[in-house]
Amino acid sequence: MEIEVYNIQGQKTDKKVTLNDQIFGIEPNQHAIYMDTKQFMANQRQGTHNAKERNAIKGSTAKIKRQKGTGTSRSGSIKSPIFRGGGRAFGPRPRDYSFRLNKKVKRLARRSALSAKAKDGELIVIEDFKLDEVKTKEFHNILKNLNMDRNKITLVVPEIDRNLALSSRNINQTKVRRADSLNTYDLLDNKTLVMVESSVGKIEELLAK
Repeated sequence: MEIEVYNIQGQKTDKKVTLNDQIFGIEPNQHAIYMDTKQFMANQRQGTHNAKERNAIKGSTAKIKRQKGTGTSRSGSIKSPIFRGGGRAFGPRPRDYSFRLNKKVKRLARRSALSAKAKDGELIVIEDFKLDEVKTKEFHNILKNLNMDRNKITLVVPEIDRNLALSSRNINQTKVRRADSLNTYDLLDNKTLVMVESSVGKIEELLAK
């Protein structure tokens, strides 16, 4: 598969990039994408939620009313979940949500995500560029030239230098990711996936193993 290369002025160049069909041209495996995305999101959870059950509530342990003759249900503790201020029944407890996933499944998921983007026309390759100074406006102008200043995008670069990192961090809906640290969630969490020309080879090298 061949794809045209754009420059940072938003114009097509004479260059074309040949994409590896084993990475950008496979039939997307939706289940692998689901599992890898699920693992990524689960690993982000802190799992520190906690609710006080009746054993953690302070209160009298005396029986609050006699067993029979009140005309209402029997009650033995003010800390019962049925009373206001009582403990919570079956409340959440701290836990670890992370789980392991086979490396081959994760690699298949990334290939599937890249193939889906290429198939849907949501993948753009641009020439390598470098920012001479930290200037958000300059980076925003690049996005504007590519008609992506209003879209949610992920920019894939071979290396993130200081100028690029600082110039892009205040722009909403824009993520900059290194090619060797891409995950399936980042590949899909955008309207357009923008790849710098030299990052294509790095991705193919990583996913061709």
